Amino acid sequence: MQIDWKKLHGEAFNGIGCAVTGGAGFIGSHLVDALVALGADVTVIDDLSSGFRENVNPKAKLIEASVLDESIVKSALVGKKFVFHQAAKVSVPASVNDPAGYHRVNVDGTMYLLEAARKANVKRVMFAASSSAYGDSDELPKHENMPPLSKSPYAANKVAGEHLMRAYANSFEIDAVSLRYFNIFGPRQAANSPYSGVIAKFVTMLMKGERPTITGDGSATRDFTFVANAVHANLLAARHQERLNGEVFNVATGIRTSVLELALALARLVGRADLSPTFAPVRPGDVAHSQADLSRTSRMFGFKPIVDFEPGLAETVKWYVKG
Repeated sequence: MQIDWKKLHGEAFNGIGCAVTGGAGFIGSHLVDALVALGADVTVIDDLSSGFRENVNPKAKLIEASVLDESIVKSALVGKKFVFHQAAKVSVPASVNDPAGYHRVNVDGTMYLLEAARKANVKRVMFAASSSAYGDSDELPKHENMPPLSKSPYAANKVAGEHLMRAYANSFEIDAVSLRYFNIFGPRQAANSPYSGVIAKFVTMLMKGERPTITGDGSATRDFTFVANAVHANLLAARHQERLNGEVFNVATGIRTSVLELALALARLVGRADLSPTFAPVRPGDVAHSQADLSRTSRMFGFKPIVDFEPGLAETVKWYVKG
């Protein structure tokens, strides 16, 4: 699927210095591709602990380093106008098993990045926040004025990152914004980890002739969002002409799909409708329902999804099948 980024964003990034932390990872690498297509001068900062060198666009510069490597990150940000902070440990269950390790990378690493960006005179940092901040509140759709209700160390990390964005944007000249992602999926999402996203795991199991395993009874719902929509939101936020002051914005489609519906749709797309799902106990920290209110993001940035759920799912399955 080819997205015409020039049609959407014109010359806004042509010749502009941009850095993408986690740019060898799933979302980060798609963001790098879009920035390169738009003519940006892109530097990727990634320690390759979960990203892959082959994901990095050859027109981008790769610096193999962690966000905890303060001096390296500070040097990498010199001359950059925008920083897209995608680097993080991202698994809810893994964060339950290793809360201290998650805090160090996701919270301390974010603070180190902001400090480096401030000293390098970066204009704005775009932070990859998470809808996990909403917890299991019964209120739907989720809107940004709801209080955070973290149910896992990972969610708490992301909320802490949001507060750091707000604090730096209100204390210093640097600007920042937090984009709360809702269940992003698409090509390059790792499928070989026990903590991989549900779509990646389901497709991989179906291709092996295995029945996908659903935690819970399948009634849980998610606002599954194709990766190009997250990229588009980041670019819109970077381009915004007025200060954003660390504010929070949802990034999603605004539509709920149950996990059972997802499993059945994937089975059809893979050509294995005969493989009905099995069920397992709910995991600690998981939430029951998730759906975004996009009115604030739309009002501020003019954001609306550029790829809907169904074509995004078909494109994702095609990528996994192609191998």
